[in-house]
Amino acid sequence: MVKKYIEIGLGNRWFARTEYEREDGTEFERRGMDFPNKFESVYLRIWMGKRVLIWDSKEGMRLLLNPVVN
Repeated sequence: MVKKYIEIGLGNRWFARTEYEREDGTEFERRGMDFPNKFESVYLRIWMGKRVLIWDSKEGMRLLLNPVVN
């Protein structure tokens, strides 16, 4: 099963993109939005220096002080 993530924002290759993640961990992306068949959650990330405030409709709100960025 392939998971789909629709991302909108600055800092990506495109302002709006769809990221696909395969079961083996490999990923690829396409420009624009390819809406999912089943909606699971919405989240918002706000970067403040080295801190990230995350609001997720499924898991609630949390603050990461030193997030690991790949």
